[in-house]
Amino acid sequence: MSIDLPASMLVLERGWLSANNILFFDGDQATLVDSGYVTHAAQTVDLVYHALAGRPLTRLFNTHSHSDHIGGNAALKEAFDCEIVVPAGLHAAIAEWDKDALLLSPLGQQNARFQHDRLVSEGDQVEMGGLNWQALAVPGHDMEALAYYNPEKRILISGDALWENGFGVIFPELLGEADGLTSTQETLEMLSRLPIDIVIPGHGRPFSTVDAAFERAFRRLGNFRNNIDQLAWHAIKGIVSFAMIERQRLPKGDFPAFVLGLPFAVDVNARFLNLSAEALVSGVERQLLLVNALRREDGFLIAT
Repeated sequence: MSIDLPASMLVLERGWLSANNILFFDGDQATLVDSGYVTHAAQTVDLVYHALAGRPLTRLFNTHSHSDHIGGNAALKEAFDCEIVVPAGLHAAIAEWDKDALLLSPLGQQNARFQHDRLVSEGDQVEMGGLNWQALAVPGHDMEALAYYNPEKRILISGDALWENGFGVIFPELLGEADGLTSTQETLEMLSRLPIDIVIPGHGRPFSTVDAAFERAFRRLGNFRNNIDQLAWHAIKGIVSFAMIERQRLPKGDFPAFVLGLPFAVDVNARFLNLSAEALVSGVERQLLLVNALRREDGFLIAT
């Protein structure tokens, strides 16, 4: 289904590993929301450069600090000398480049270091593309995340707080850092009370089937609440899949060390599942093959 966005907006829909990029045209200038993963940074710069059609990129906002949303920041700063604006709660983690807080080390992910120029806080009003956007706190997937809502056009830029088929992994709950399940519940309830016609998610196409998306999200959250092990298993599979997409292919015999080299997978298994190393590795492999996230070929496991 075709989604009618204002002419001042352009969504660059990206596949994994990169989050979507949302470009706003502000007269003869432009603003971008989220910048993708670091290994796609050159592609991100190229896509943005061609979409700008000669305009300067003056600002770059991040919805949150996960690597698939901030990975192009350094490259875009170098290419366009744009101002980088991040959620206020991320100031210390980014300033000190805390790889644990940014989930780079635990998830086995990478990112080019950057420094932000300015902070944006819950309740701030931001003008992008000639429209006024309200910064909304959406804790759960990331406790410091912000979404952006325009009441005039009833558009929500949700980051990973709401997708067409769910939401991002609830990391704080699994890492024992915060009550991520309750925060996710409260975030979804707050967002569901807003008049929304279009959602632009961090991953996947923009969509207008908003009520159905909330129904699916609440149902998924309820399942996780009733079975925390399901959330743990879902998260481990997702992180291994992400890591394999970045790696692309791996000799079958190297897969156990690959999985067990991801601190998040090992830690979450120890906290919730208590599987042996062999059972963890074989279970992840079997599940990813089953959903066609991996395939076997000539002694290799290949990300699909």
